[in-house]
Amino acid sequence: MFILIGLVFLLIYGVLVFYIGWSGWRWMRPVVSARFKLFYIVIISFLAISLILGRVFGSISILSMIGSYWLAVFSLLLLLLPIAHLSIWLSRLTPLPRHRVQKWVGFITLATLLLLLGYGSYQAYNPVVREYNLHINKKVDGLDQLKIVMASDMHFGLLSGENHAKRMVSTINELQPDLVLYPGDIIDDDLDAYRNRDFVKILSDVKAKYGVFASLGNHDKYDGPIQNIIDTLKQSNMSVLYDENITINDQFTLVGRKDRTEKDRNPLSSLMAGIDKSKPLILLEHQPYDLDLANEQGIDLMVSGHTHRGQIAPAHLITKAIYENDWGYLKKGNMHSVVTSGYGFWGPPIRLGSRSEIVQINITFGDNNK
Repeated sequence: MFILIGLVFLLIYGVLVFYIGWSGWRWMRPVVSARFKLFYIVIISFLAISLILGRVFGSISILSMIGSYWLAVFSLLLLLLPIAHLSIWLSRLTPLPRHRVQKWVGFITLATLLLLLGYGSYQAYNPVVREYNLHINKKVDGLDQLKIVMASDMHFGLLSGENHAKRMVSTINELQPDLVLYPGDIIDDDLDAYRNRDFVKILSDVKAKYGVFASLGNHDKYDGPIQNIIDTLKQSNMSVLYDENITINDQFTLVGRKDRTEKDRNPLSSLMAGIDKSKPLILLEHQPYDLDLANEQGIDLMVSGHTHRGQIAPAHLITKAIYENDWGYLKKGNMHSVVTSGYGFWGPPIRLGSRSEIVQINITFGDNNK
């Protein structure tokens, strides 16, 4: 079954690549030699498989880089080319020469592609701080408010590199948080890429009164024991909650779940067993599913990532359809859900319709019934 699905996917992908290649050749054909055609086919074929080659030959960084940018170009051209072809077709209703229309539509499409790539890179590499103010209706001795700073989906590795990490650390420290939370996808499927660069040292510079806590996401994986990832992240002064809970200063409790892709993860109810629910309860859940369940279990705040808010529009329409809260803030009963679009990116360093962000959550405590 999986083989059949894979073959269908490859067939569809091949047809779409052919569509892109054919469109580009039709535009270039009047001004290039016919001998260029073979070279052009080789280039398009290489780009089409570059993402796969980058995964197979992970030690060759340039392949991963080319594959990531190809994914962005591929996605954007699938949006732009139908508009270009429709414009050329409609031009038949006018006296304009078709070859000239085709030439200028091609230039406009290329210029739009480059502008979108530039703007998307800016959106990816220039994060904003989004702020949410919320109240938890529980009285906490010695604690009236709590400033949480959250970053998720950093995907630190080749393209979400050291400079991006330094920017995140600097921004977090400027916000002077009481607590820092990383709900998953800290690395990008490659622990060696994280270890062999300066990420361990860079992230260890984050400062917070109550410390830095993380859960793992679906991309916090590699071909080895998961404990190796946890131990590496601990070297960055993170406490990893892997289906675990911890009470901080006898004032509030953090619960961190394994990602839902982990077959052996425990039910939330078992993680909540024995927890004092009179204290504020904060859940790190990488994928923002089961908000009803978290509310039923007495969670006060659930922080998540994973969705990237689609990363490249119009994929945000898909994430919005899948998740009850795919980005931003939602209150479910007595529970607050905050989902971030993420600090990094998966694949291409491009964001359109979303933006790289760090989230600041300002919590006040107290019994409103009094």
